[in-house]
Amino acid sequence: MAERWLRGPIGLDAELRVTRAGCKTVLVVIPTMAAGTRLRDLLPLVSGDHRVQTMFTVVDSADDGTAEFAAAGGGLVLPWRQAVSHRFDLVLAASPVGLEQVRGQILVVPHGVGSLMSRLRSRRAGPSGLPFAGLARETLTHRGRLIPATLALTHDVEMRALRRSCPEALPVAVVAGDICYDRMAASVSLRDEYRRALGVSDQERLVTVSSTWSSESMFGQHSELCQRLLAESTGTNQRVALVLHPSAWAAHGRWQVTAWLSDCVANGLLLIPPEEGWRATMIASDHVIGDHGSTTQYAAALGKRVTLGTFPSDNIRCGSVADRLAKVAPVLDLDRDLLPQLDNAKPRGRHFAKFVTSRPGQTAAILRSAMYRLLRLPEPAAPAQVLPVPSPEPVRPCRLNWPT
Repeated sequence: MAERWLRGPIGLDAELRVTRAGCKTVLVVIPTMAAGTRLRDLLPLVSGDHRVQTMFTVVDSADDGTAEFAAAGGGLVLPWRQAVSHRFDLVLAASPVGLEQVRGQILVVPHGVGSLMSRLRSRRAGPSGLPFAGLARETLTHRGRLIPATLALTHDVEMRALRRSCPEALPVAVVAGDICYDRMAASVSLRDEYRRALGVSDQERLVTVSSTWSSESMFGQHSELCQRLLAESTGTNQRVALVLHPSAWAAHGRWQVTAWLSDCVANGLLLIPPEEGWRATMIASDHVIGDHGSTTQYAAALGKRVTLGTFPSDNIRCGSVADRLAKVAPVLDLDRDLLPQLDNAKPRGRHFAKFVTSRPGQTAAILRSAMYRLLRLPEPAAPAQVLPVPSPEPVRPCRLNWPT
């Protein structure tokens, strides 16, 4: 069946269909759910502007579940082939995937903590691959053409790295900070509200397990950890939550992940869905058991007590944010009772946040300025707003049946 193109605000005779004419067009490119959640942080910077029309597209090679994620937001989702056939005034991206095909002024932001990888080597390169830190020429250029019109970095360290890896991108690079961190920091005052949404009382301690994806991750190495924590928590004031990277949900499927954890959820595990809720859960937490993923690093930057449950030290880049966390966070001894060990961790807060962002509290203003410069529009008069993150909604306990 041929792909059906949308009869929306672009293409032939678009001026006969639209209600608001003459709008600047913004395209949000979504290759993964993780990238999509980061790009949603940018949308409020243009959402109230009647001069701007925003559309979305899902890259052809996107993970399973990404199309459903994009559609659930209620935006106008263009088929990929239609999107790449049109030129947009501004393109928002949080991954290099597919960008060589897109036409328009492209703004690239990272989709995790920083633009420099924590891992020493790319997963796709395998164990024999050469060290790769990110911000490489091969991801920023295509056939000699620089892809981003603006490259948003989170830290001054990244500007120095870019000078070595792809100096031709320096003129378009700007240190903007981390909008995800800024939103989380601005939401700390809502901690009690987030705990109520999770069903956690003032007298209870919330322990959250944070896992990135891949076999090196917390869940990949120790899938039984939540079950053990729940068993130790019986009859105590401890609650347990799990934040699992969206790519793990995508690779195995929502049914399978929920099936693996159904007994834990029935026994009180607060399983956070992949679309949203992880940030509010980190804010609500008293302690985080994590790995080398970005979520664990954000928790440390917010001042949470962090213990590492697993850490692939032979594949972590020296000097990365993950490496810095490993130098100060205690490591869980899985041969002993787990909960008593959590008191060994100390909150890091501002001391660690300086590794996550060089522009705390400034990112919305810097990014909005960059976006309107690419749109060739004057910025709105009101200051750029940093919105609090949404309340979490854990997966509800249910009986899993194979559909008939």
